[in-house]
Amino acid sequence: MVEAWASQKDFRSKQEKTDDDEPEEGGRNREVYFRRQQRRNETHESATDAEARLWRKSQTAEAKLSWLGHVLGENRHGLIVNVRLTRAHGRAEREAAVEIAREIPGGTERVTLGADRGYDTREFVEQLQDLNVTPHVAQNRSGRRSAVDGRTTRHEGSWVSQKRRKLVEEFFGWAKVVAGLRKVKLRGREKVGWLFTLAAAAYGLARMRNLMAATA
Repeated sequence: MVEAWASQKDFRSKQEKTDDDEPEEGGRNREVYFRRQQRRNETHESATDAEARLWRKSQTAEAKLSWLGHVLGENRHGLIVNVRLTRAHGRAEREAAVEIAREIPGGTERVTLGADRGYDTREFVEQLQDLNVTPHVAQNRSGRRSAVDGRTTRHEGSWVSQKRRKLVEEFFGWAKVVAGLRKVKLRGREKVGWLFTLAAAAYGLARMRNLMAATA
């Protein structure tokens, strides 16, 4: 989740007239009262960054105008090898993962892809299998049946993928603290996507420096 450079006050109805966006007298921002109002991505958009969407990390978290950043990391050293930035919506993570999986240079050899239980859906698992990618996805058995069966989880490689996939979280932490991606200061998918890609490249250089120093 990458918070957009956009104010909640500017998240307005698409039918609302916005001809007069000048600050009120005295230099103050315009007064907005949106409590008890239902504001949804389908009916509202930001006047500052029209492509940003309301998104919340959990049911109890505050919804913020955001983008979603997606990365693929190799599981030996934690280097980032592919990135995506998408608009925030419920299927964005799985859709981006399929796009990224399609670009894994495995050729005719089968490769594996580790992911958390949020990716445990039958559609996603079948899409990976069609791409000759073994879905090392954490099983979600919370009141449901997992789409990942024992033929996958019985192998040691599945356990290794689940352990090593957490390396990707180090990039997200670094990107928000060091690279300034907690709240970006650019607008629009093209510019924010460029910044996200640049952050991944910079992280790779820093990571390789540390790896080389450790083996020197």
